[in-house]
Amino acid sequence: MTAPMTGTTARSDLAHMRVLVMEDIGLMAVDHRPAPEPGPGQALVAVTATGICGSDLHGYTGENGRRVPGQVMGHETVGHVVRYHAEPPPGAPPPGTPVTVNPLMACGTCAQCSAGTLHLCAHRRVIGVDPSFSAAFADLMVVPAVNLVPWNPVAPLMHGALVEPLAVGMHAASRGGVTEGDVVLVIGAGPIGQAAVIAAQRLGAASVLVSEPMASRRDIARELGAQPYDPTEDDVVTATRDHTGGVGAPVVIDAVGSSRTLASGIDATARGGRCVLVGMGAPRIDIAAFGLSTEERALIGAFCYTHDEFAGTAEWAGRHAGVLSPLISRSVDLLQAPEQFRNLASGQDDASKIIITFAGTPDPPRGSSDVPERETGAPHR
Repeated sequence: MTAPMTGTTARSDLAHMRVLVMEDIGLMAVDHRPAPEPGPGQALVAVTATGICGSDLHGYTGENGRRVPGQVMGHETVGHVVRYHAEPPPGAPPPGTPVTVNPLMACGTCAQCSAGTLHLCAHRRVIGVDPSFSAAFADLMVVPAVNLVPWNPVAPLMHGALVEPLAVGMHAASRGGVTEGDVVLVIGAGPIGQAAVIAAQRLGAASVLVSEPMASRRDIARELGAQPYDPTEDDVVTATRDHTGGVGAPVVIDAVGSSRTLASGIDATARGGRCVLVGMGAPRIDIAAFGLSTEERALIGAFCYTHDEFAGTAEWAGRHAGVLSPLISRSVDLLQAPEQFRNLASGQDDASKIIITFAGTPDPPRGSSDVPERETGAPHR
């Protein structure tokens, strides 16, 4: 554990930074660590805002086993370039540029990388998931320069933290082959389901249906222009077939990922249609195999995104602030972050997307008496 912080301000300097550490399963703490230094090919980024992802929350509770004690998580982020190890690499955004970060790191040498499908790299690592990297729940982070994606300087900066989940949705919709005029069913209206709705619309879907039990998330889906259904009251499969003249949806996107939701998704998919599994609610799922084989439906996995999908989504998001505003439930200061995790994990909070804000651009060095008190959240078990 690092030394406790003292003082009252909520800022960092170029020698020190505040971090949100998962000290143990169910225990987050705001602490103080030395600022990182960029190495060759790397950039130092001053973080402005980072979203809490569902995978961060499930790592915090120990449900997914993909986070470890002592880790600084966070991969949905936006900030500014502070400096590079030396001169900016060719094509890299200059210091001071607002950027979001593609968290997917590829080896560059395997067969998939050689084929240009870096998102399928056999040795891929994800910033915020790989515990060897101090990631975006911090005032400062070091990332490969090639992972920087410029953010529109006139767009709301906080919206840059939405690019990563939006890119996941775009990849899922693209994997499903959504085309002009399609009817698309999205199961789950959490952040990834919302992103899938937006992506389907971007790809020309004529209508998007959404299955979501939580009223507040159905409201968001409705605001995005989708037709929401409550699966606790509505027969979503029947509603989908009614909407498509009895045929079923040519594309279904399951953004939950449970045996129950996938079964509904397969049933709602048209013969010869495509059901995309992007939700990661469970590591193992039972599948109604006959429904796939006898009606020749395709079950398609989706995880991350290509570089072009991420960059294209960042460019699109920077021009559509009005679409993105409903996706953010609220923003909170770093010192409130442990409580946010605790409340989300306990079910006391049903927020869709909480954004944690940071110093953004570090101030000149301050004395230790100006560094905030170490804040923790009581353990969640």
